[in-house]
Amino acid sequence: MLTPGIVAVALAVLERRDHWLIQLRDDRSTIVAPGCWGLFGGHMESGETPEQSLRRELIEEIGYGGGRLTPWFRSAAGGRVRHVFRVSLDVEPEQLQLNEGQDMALASLEELSSGRVWSPRLAQHRPLAPSLQEALARQLRQHPGRSR
Repeated sequence: MLTPGIVAVALAVLERRDHWLIQLRDDRSTIVAPGCWGLFGGHMESGETPEQSLRRELIEEIGYGGGRLTPWFRSAAGGRVRHVFRVSLDVEPEQLQLNEGQDMALASLEELSSGRVWSPRLAQHRPLAPSLQEALARQLRQHPGRSR
């Protein structure tokens, strides 16, 4: 349920073979973390559960409705609530259609730990969005040594 004045989002850590599928956000100053690598997902709509919201967002953003959704963590700061799920990516990334953002990449935890990931489409490294940094930090705390 949405609370007035609070922005609620549902985000996916899409996992495939110890890699995370990430989205390079558009370079628009009107969005959160422009030009940064982030997690797929987005704003919850009125009446949606976090799970419903995330399924809708994944279909809109990459045409993917599969995968098991496992709640991972919820965080709140600065008027924003993040519901983060771990989601198994059961298809090859090449089978997905990027409908939002500039690029997507399947990145290892080692790559993510560097704080910057290469964009094949833009031919440059880009930084990680705060939401992705938070998920990565939690992963590394829970499973030390898995970034190598």
